[in-house]
Amino acid sequence: MAPAAPAPLAAAAFPEGLLLPLLAVSLSGVKLLSPLYDPAGALDDFALEYLNPAGQRMTGLSERPGIPLRTYFPHALAAGLVAFYRRVFETHRADTYEGNYQADGRANYFRFSARRHANWLVVSFTDIAGQPSTPVEQTRRAAAARAGLYQVFAESPALIAILRGPEHRYEYFNGAYERQFAGRQLQGRPVAEALPEAAAQGFVALLDRVYQTGETYFGQELPLALDGPDGAPAEPTYYNLTYQAYREDGQTVGISVFAYDVTRQVLAQQEREAQRRQLRELFEQAPVAIAVFRGPRYVIELANPTVCALWGRTPAQALHTPLFELLPEAAGQGFEQLLDEVMATGVPYVAHELPALIDRDGRRDTVYWNFVYQPLHEGTEISGVTVVATDVTDQVTARQQVQALNQELTSANEQLTRTNVDLDNFIYTASHDLKAPITNIEGLLYLLRAELPADVAQSEYVAPGLTHLFDAVERFKRTLNHLTEVSKLQKEHAPADTAVDLAAVVEGVRQDLAPQLRDTDAQLRVAVTGLPPVRFAEKNLRSVVYNLLSNALKYRHPARRPHVDVQAHAQASFTVLEVHDNGLGIEAAHLPRLFTMFQRFHTHVEGTGIGLFMVKRMVENAGGHLEVHSQPGAGTSFFVYLPHAPGPPAA
Repeated sequence: MAPAAPAPLAAAAFPEGLLLPLLAVSLSGVKLLSPLYDPAGALDDFALEYLNPAGQRMTGLSERPGIPLRTYFPHALAAGLVAFYRRVFETHRADTYEGNYQADGRANYFRFSARRHANWLVVSFTDIAGQPSTPVEQTRRAAAARAGLYQVFAESPALIAILRGPEHRYEYFNGAYERQFAGRQLQGRPVAEALPEAAAQGFVALLDRVYQTGETYFGQELPLALDGPDGAPAEPTYYNLTYQAYREDGQTVGISVFAYDVTRQVLAQQEREAQRRQLRELFEQAPVAIAVFRGPRYVIELANPTVCALWGRTPAQALHTPLFELLPEAAGQGFEQLLDEVMATGVPYVAHELPALIDRDGRRDTVYWNFVYQPLHEGTEISGVTVVATDVTDQVTARQQVQALNQELTSANEQLTRTNVDLDNFIYTASHDLKAPITNIEGLLYLLRAELPADVAQSEYVAPGLTHLFDAVERFKRTLNHLTEVSKLQKEHAPADTAVDLAAVVEGVRQDLAPQLRDTDAQLRVAVTGLPPVRFAEKNLRSVVYNLLSNALKYRHPARRPHVDVQAHAQASFTVLEVHDNGLGIEAAHLPRLFTMFQRFHTHVEGTGIGLFMVKRMVENAGGHLEVHSQPGAGTSFFVYLPHAPGPPAA
């Protein structure tokens, strides 16, 4: 009985095992390429991943070379072949290409047909020269191909070696390989003798397996530590490598080695991992509360110890629990509506001293928060909210207490009343300045969101986020220090009965600012001589002069050399100190607020907005006053009226 004929392909499923036989009997070469990208992300080359038997015969390569195209065919770029492959891959449009390839030991007229499939490039090619080569020509071509290939190997940055026999003797190695193992005798020696450390670290065992099985080995980031001249092991070098058996008459006779030194990449990756671990530690130790809520129920995906302490819950209780199940007492206080609005609109919400009732340690506390709700995006959708918060209950309570005390001190004298008003402003402004760290955190949350779905230890945004948070805390501490000085200054309402030589004070400040003058290449002209002594606390006068001169340098114009002119002249009751600069200048609209606490009109340099406030207060406490004239882009002039002292300068 005759066997049944196979069903037509149109009527039956394509036989699963038919593809490889088709490739094996094809008279055209078929190769499979994968894209290779340079460090900038541009498509630079293609890796030869597979060749069918016809392709192997035409190219003289193995079935799975696994090496960049231009390593085997360095003239492929000049011949236009790489550009053809790149165009087909990037445009997703199938195309054909014909060319006479007279390089790299070949003299063929090829026709190529290429098509992209997913992230692969499938290429069919055939030699269409039409005339078979003679044995002599084949021998000549083979010799030329070998010579060309060895030339490519010699110039390649890859570490290339050919090992012969089961003992893996070095038959060939290129210059890069020899330099990598400088000081070792390689030629003709087995790997185990030339590099005994490689044998001890398992590399010879890998070679043995490839030689015995014929299966290609691909290694990624394999460490190899060679002993130093003193016998002590050196730091390991990391390699990406390929061990591939090569055959003669169907028998394995050796192994080709292609390797790249990837130590820098591995060390960089290890450093990144260390940084991620450090970021995790920093996150855990952050002085601000940080949490991430996911989904419409606001399930707590992330919560650092600080936020758990503020909630009065443990991390085990908080993680993976809906927010308002964890904190049922927070429901009905408006937080649901705020979170819903952020999720619906994508607009962050910033809260300042918002009160909340929280159950902690068996009691219900009123807690005041400064916080920001920042939406988390996944593509075009908002999937959650990040919160960064600080507990400002102590500050608010302190301010409330101070306000209550101020109400009880209405019978105090004028100076005490003025001090109390300043204290009110101080307390309010101090708490108000907490907005600055929150604003910084708000910007940093955009960095946080990309990594939050993944493991926190591998987040890319926590490092810069926490760095800026700590900077904000430091700035807040500096501000408090300045405010302490302001508080002390307010107590010095009575003029100091001390005669001070203005010229000596200016000279001392000039010497203190010598490094800044040198670094900014500033020209400082001083004309302060022959003047009567002024009545001022010497340390305060020095602070006034230092503030004015350092500001002239700090707010210099970037397009010209700084020029600062300091001079003075005497009037009936005052010595007028003048400080002129050619710096950035100040808008006229800003001048009325120039001496107000925390006012800053140029934010590109460090500052707290306290300096000029203190200058004005010190001058007025001493019985003087200030004037200022400024033109944006041209410069600023300060006129400080210092009262005369009744006697000679203090010794």
